[in-house]
Amino acid sequence: MSSKLTQALFSSNGGFASLVLRVPVGLTLAAHGAQKLFGWFGGYGLEGTGQWMASIGLEPGYLMALMAGGAEFFGGLALVLGLLTRPAAVVIAFAMLVAIFAVHIGNGLFMANNGYEFGLTLFVVALALAIQGGGRFAVDNLLLERFGGTRR
Repeated sequence: MSSKLTQALFSSNGGFASLVLRVPVGLTLAAHGAQKLFGWFGGYGLEGTGQWMASIGLEPGYLMALMAGGAEFFGGLALVLGLLTRPAAVVIAFAMLVAIFAVHIGNGLFMANNGYEFGLTLFVVALALAIQGGGRFAVDNLLLERFGGTRR
């Protein structure tokens, strides 16, 4: 892997703040993904989530549920670990934009009306992590050393 690509993927100038963002947001996302994929935590699983997604025009519903659930579950776990933080954050940011504009935008800002404030918050955190990386306490640092890059 080239040094520039290694640096772009794994290096970070975020210190402790990245950890503070990554862990709770990653756990929250993983839980939401588990609802969609496995029906855990009161979720509907792939079948139920897929039917709902198809009913709002996101088709094929099963595939959309799989992609949204996978982005949230696996992306959330990646954030918790600080593993491929930037790519995971970009995927999550995209998934949140889809959720905001496909589901929540017409309901206004507030969650009490099924609005977009939660999705917007997750989008902004994901965007910040995509920019600054996983920080000092991330598995990305081990990968950076392994593939010949240097820590910042």
